[in-house]
Amino acid sequence: MKFKRLLMSAVAAAAMAVPFAGTASADGTLRVVMHSDLKIVDPIFTTAYMSRNYGYMVYDALFGLDENLAPQPQMVGEYSISDDKLTYTFKLRDGLAWHDGAPVTAEDVIASIKRWGDKDSFGQQLMEFTAEMKAVDASTVQLVLSKPYGLVLQALSKPSSNVPFIMPARIAATPSGEQIKEYVGSGPYVFKEDEWKPGDRSVFVKNAAYKPRSEAPSWMAGGKTVKVDRVEWISMPDHQTAVNALIAGEIDYMESVPHDLLPLLEAEEEVTAKILNPMGNQFMFRMNWLHPPFDNQQVRRAALAALNQEDFLKAVIGNPDYYKVCPAMFICGTPLATDKGDMMVKSDFDMAKKLLAEAGYDGTPVVLMHSTDVNVLANLAPVAKANLERAGFKVDMQSIDWQTLVSRRAKKEPTSEGGWNAFLTSWQALDILNPIMAGGFSAKCGKAWFGWPCDEKMEELRAAFATETDPAKQKSLGEQIQVRAMEIGTHGHGGQWLSVSAWRQNAVTGVLDAPLPLQWNIEKKG
Repeated sequence: MKFKRLLMSAVAAAAMAVPFAGTASADGTLRVVMHSDLKIVDPIFTTAYMSRNYGYMVYDALFGLDENLAPQPQMVGEYSISDDKLTYTFKLRDGLAWHDGAPVTAEDVIASIKRWGDKDSFGQQLMEFTAEMKAVDASTVQLVLSKPYGLVLQALSKPSSNVPFIMPARIAATPSGEQIKEYVGSGPYVFKEDEWKPGDRSVFVKNAAYKPRSEAPSWMAGGKTVKVDRVEWISMPDHQTAVNALIAGEIDYMESVPHDLLPLLEAEEEVTAKILNPMGNQFMFRMNWLHPPFDNQQVRRAALAALNQEDFLKAVIGNPDYYKVCPAMFICGTPLATDKGDMMVKSDFDMAKKLLAEAGYDGTPVVLMHSTDVNVLANLAPVAKANLERAGFKVDMQSIDWQTLVSRRAKKEPTSEGGWNAFLTSWQALDILNPIMAGGFSAKCGKAWFGWPCDEKMEELRAAFATETDPAKQKSLGEQIQVRAMEIGTHGHGGQWLSVSAWRQNAVTGVLDAPLPLQWNIEKKG
């Protein structure tokens, strides 16, 4: 009940219009501790939130999602949709330029959408309905569908991993399975590659040539007005050190405060601690279908039967004011929420042992990657290890930092060659509201998200959902997809939780309520 009151309060706060302060001269340096270190600077190559956060600093997108979950033009100046709903015409707004001074063109847009569409689950679905994309002129793009698809604007405004950021065509020509090697965007900040020191800091400076939209900022839409000269993301893997630095005024902003350290901030009059992400988050247990033991459906189901949400939530969040056991893979309190299915709410070790016996499990170790440096992930793997071992699994837990894990999870090699069997992560609710945007449900084999599920029936259900317009039928399909996900073991959902950000109110103003850490509109005081 406390979680519900907190969530409703946060949603109400986010729904309030944010006053638009207009343009202000940039002043000073904003010093920020993010939830992790930045190591991968390609927001299409990975779904890691640090890379997504980096993307919002450096790049822009055709559309942005506002606080009402409505797509709004961002790089697009004007657009039209043909009467038969097959042709979408987008004209870029005036003044868009890359950080190197070259103009943004229609060819850049087409190359970027194609690269994103090859990698992202929502993008892949859009590409399946796309007959062609073509440049009408230097600043106009036409997207022509092979048949009506009602989620075009929702796809192009996808707010989180992976975001369809627009890059120069020469960079977007990089295969989606390879990382880009040039970091030129058109967004509000310029990445200072020469000052980037992984493990120490990442630096961004104001893009003086950027022309923000005139509308008030609203989540990822509206005016992205930069009011500081420079932003430094400072790496502080020790959370107590980061909280102490915030209290001492050595940093200005902390993206995610560990829940057990929040009492330290309660007595600090100059520090504001607040839930900026009103929709919350959900933990995920992900298995690799390519190699033993999780190449066997019964073994995957045994793992899901062994795990339960409350053990994860207690170990990581602790305070029930900030978490909720929730049977809905698409988040409790949303249109697709359902309790259908039989996994993850409670552990059933008898069922797990029975499934392992039926599968003929031979004791093949589960190589479980354990993230050590992200506060909301660090305790997850030890909990999973304990429950899996209680069910009869042999577990080899390997402890590494999160960015190394993010790189390693892309490996398809067997564990003997540096691969993996399972890891745990967390998704913002905004990423998993339906089975098209939620990457964990894609079962496109080699094109699916890390873990690479392969299931024809799941893809048939997802395709049916993508073309269905009746909300009641969508909900029915959502239930079937959730049940199918548990039957085949795409992933396990580990419970909902709320994160808390903090900043020095005597040092900064203009922090926006949003489901991710936006760093425009923030102004340094003094």
